[in-house]
Amino acid sequence: ADPAPAPAPAPKAEEPAVRGVEVKAPIVGTFYRAPSPDAEPFVKEGDTVKKGQVLCIIEAMKLMNEIESEVAGVVRKVLVNNGEPVEYGQVLFIIEPA
Repeated sequence: ADPAPAPAPAPKAEEPAVRGVEVKAPIVGTFYRAPSPDAEPFVKEGDTVKKGQVLCIIEAMKLMNEIESEVAGVVRKVLVNNGEPVEYGQVLFIIEPA
């Protein structure tokens, strides 16, 4: 008889190592973690954020677009470095809902 539980682990493989909500880039542009070069980053890993809190800025065609958190929780991962170009749909942060 085949062991029935074998297929069960399959969904786990799709989960990221860090669990949480992925914050994706809504536009193509340049990622900035802080409002200005000498300012503190908007958020750091381990920070608690509120829904609607600004996480970063993406500059596109000289427009500064504030990217807000869609959930309240804890920032588990920052996946992009300051000043890096980002693609549409690229994951920027992982936030563990609280």
